[in-house]
Amino acid sequence: MTEQGTPVRQTNPFAAVADADGLVLDVPEYQARFERDHAACTEPMWKLERAQVFYEPDVASWRAMMDGDWGRSLALIERVAGPLADYFRHRQPVRRVRVVELPVTAYLQWEMHILALRARAGSPCRTVPAERVAALDPLPELVIFSPSLMYEVLYDRHGGGSGGRRITDAEVVGPCLRAVRGLFDEGEEVDAFHEREVVPLPPPVITDEMRAALPAYAHRTEEFRV
Repeated sequence: MTEQGTPVRQTNPFAAVADADGLVLDVPEYQARFERDHAACTEPMWKLERAQVFYEPDVASWRAMMDGDWGRSLALIERVAGPLADYFRHRQPVRRVRVVELPVTAYLQWEMHILALRARAGSPCRTVPAERVAALDPLPELVIFSPSLMYEVLYDRHGGGSGGRRITDAEVVGPCLRAVRGLFDEGEEVDAFHEREVVPLPPPVITDEMRAALPAYAHRTEEFRV
């Protein structure tokens, strides 16, 4: 890990993503194609995550947090430790770059517990402060399988997943992959960030505004996303 504190100085390869040709997939199509690509993947995948708020209606522990039951939320996170470890025994790991802003949002406070668990299950994550990538914003949310295959993950206005865009242009994907790898090399291991910035926090505050979107997400499952 290199020393943190100054913005990344480089051309912005992510700027090309918005105009790149790509196959737009709705949620079921995206999940099916993603799973097939992951099953066939022979090298570790890379994920770039920038937004500080997402809605995760498929994850029971997220729903418990939104219900104000932080203790149950944490207990449900621990329950997926086994399935996560089993999943990554049969799949290539996802190496994630997680951009973070302080103070952390309620979502990020919750997600950091998930990401620390994922790291222990064999899916590494490193955090990068938002100031580090300020010159690259707005960053897309990306999952990169190879120098010629990535998905731009799409979200609705609340931050709930709405599908993905499958991009296979190596002139777009390759530079993004190199940039994500570079940010990962410079990042801080998620366990260290989690212990220092998240574990000491009181339960997150869930506002009425945050709950206002919940009627649009009626289902509750034990599923998790890669």
